[in-house]
Amino acid sequence: MNPLHPKKLLLSKWTASVPIAKQKHFLVSRVIQPEHIGDAIELVELEAVLSKATQVIDWRDLQDDGVWRQGWV
Repeated sequence: MNPLHPKKLLLSKWTASVPIAKQKHFLVSRVIQPEHIGDAIELVELEAVLSKATQVIDWRDLQDDGVWRQGWV
């Protein structure tokens, strides 16, 4: 997988390997900025394409090929 950078994740598309609450396709709707300026970005908000439900995850979790695939597959 290509290396990811948290600042380039906004609006990127992801497919869950195993559906989450019957949802498979997600979009990074927000990159959550850290409380202290200068700290590294750790969290992103994923939005399910169909239901618009959101969840917050560590952006590094997207690098796990067993859980997430980049793009809509």
